[in-house]
Amino acid sequence: MAGRPLRFNGQPQPSKLCQFKLVLLGESAVGKSSLVLRFVKGQFQEYQESTIGAAFLTQSVCLDDTTVKFEIWDTAGQERYHSLAPMYYRGAQAAVVVYDITNAETFARAKTWVQELQRQASPNIVMVLAGNKADLSGKRTVEYEGAQVYADDNSLLFMETSAKTGMNVRDLFLAIAKKLPKNEPQSSAGGAAGPGVRAGVDLNQPSQAVKGQCCGN
Repeated sequence: MAGRPLRFNGQPQPSKLCQFKLVLLGESAVGKSSLVLRFVKGQFQEYQESTIGAAFLTQSVCLDDTTVKFEIWDTAGQERYHSLAPMYYRGAQAAVVVYDITNAETFARAKTWVQELQRQASPNIVMVLAGNKADLSGKRTVEYEGAQVYADDNSLLFMETSAKTGMNVRDLFLAIAKKLPKNEPQSSAGGAAGPGVRAGVDLNQPSQAVKGQCCGN
């Protein structure tokens, strides 16, 4: 009799699957694509070409008996692509707004993205503020404490990350996975870019879901 598939550590694979649309927003060159590459493939490229329009990738994390699959839209940061952004965040259950801790202008721009999401995105969207390039903390122009206060005031999750070293990258996506309402049916918004399959599942103990083994793409 075949049993449930096992993770690499010999534990049973999660038996439930839940898919969520996630969008990354932020100025050009803040490291959005590098964060996704680190999360999805565990890689970092020092010189990353600018995204044109948007790139689509998937990656999954395991929480207890549930696999959470992220359908990730990595949007271009250049101003000329701004008008396309609503096509990608419409219908998204999660958004990661990224800024560069060494560039205060990108933090100001991140605040503008947060305001736009608050006005136009789903009212239940899980928003995360990510201060990337934490490996360059000696050159920072955005203080951690100030960003944390802003995040708290706007009910955002907040982490500083480094796509280069991997610092907090997996933890960021795990925090999102734990925050998403997997025990409630998800409504599919019309006109969403990309696949929008969202299964309502029951996650009994989300507070214990911190191990984060990868369940594959």
